[in-house]
Amino acid sequence: MTGIQFITDDKGRKTGVVIDLKRHKAIWEDFFDGLVAESRRKEPSVSYEQYRNNRLKKR
Repeated sequence: MTGIQFITDDKGRKTGVVIDLKRHKAIWEDFFDGLVAESRRKEPSVSYEQYRNNRLKKR
């Protein structure tokens, strides 16, 4: 796949990646959004009503 280069260690194991964002920006954004969502999975959720009430109070 063009626009993607893997970085390997001395044993040939992939340890990193370089992505051409001009070519693969949309894919990277989807991947990054997934990482952010996964990192926040255990955070407490807020109901829509609670969120809306807080937003209206700030106006």
